Amino acid sequence: MDARQELLNFVYQNSEMGAISIDRLAEYTSDERFQKALRDQKREYLSINAAARDALCRTGCDEKGLGALSKVKTYLMIDMQSIMDRTTAHLAEMMVIGSTMGIIDAKKNLRRYEGEDLGEAQSLMNTLCDLEERNVETMKTFL
Repeated sequence: MDARQELLNFVYQNSEMGAISIDRLAEYTSDERFQKALRDQKREYLSINAAARDALCRTGCDEKGLGALSKVKTYLMIDMQSIMDRTTAHLAEMMVIGSTMGIIDAKKNLRRYEGEDLGEAQSLMNTLCDLEERNVETMKTFL
């Protein structure tokens, strides 16, 4: 797998993780304004996910989604962290932490391939980073 394909697959997996995390967190809140913010973010994650999948297909590479173990681990972590505190502020804090981790991982991956022609992968990584940064700002309003 070349650098472009690796980055596209990172975008694919990261956006998939964002969408499944939102689904799980949404189960723990009845705050309509918070749920709307989550739905809006999920829609954007799914859009980026589809774009990454399409770009991978154009390179002749199949996407490698998250494994079952990663998904179960994510669900368990969310469940454990929300067992004692299901307030909107705490759920928003969890989203801020997740998005911040996504930003860090994306920036590290971009730096790893600095100087290479990444084409569409670079653009999608930047779009993902922008989304994560907007998500952090949105979630801060719920803290």
